[in-house]
Amino acid sequence: MEAYWAAADARDWDAFAATLADDVVYDLPQSCERIRGKERYVAFNRDYPGDWHVRIERIVADGEGLQAAARTLVTDGPDRMHAIHFFTFDAQGRITAVTDFWPESYEPPAGREHLVERY
Repeated sequence: MEAYWAAADARDWDAFAATLADDVVYDLPQSCERIRGKERYVAFNRDYPGDWHVRIERIVADGEGLQAAARTLVTDGPDRMHAIHFFTFDAQGRITAVTDFWPESYEPPAGREHLVERY
């Protein structure tokens, strides 16, 4: 996953492609979109607009190295967005599936300021 994110952030699409299985499946549940195959998935990322950058905040993986989740911070100019990503890997360590969740930030409701701290 670290090589995947480093390649994406550097816009090194050959290195990015090297982290993927040929039949990778990418799901975006919030928009009900699915991309099948390495070529289409690389093109989707390569063509994505903006000057975005990604920083890994946390990775959690199973003991076999076949599944992992990451929390990232993506910035594009002044815009900041946290995202959650779920990965599945094959026996060679290539990514076979990615599911991304891109939640929208929102202001919390009033009345709980005495219980929380904002960051």
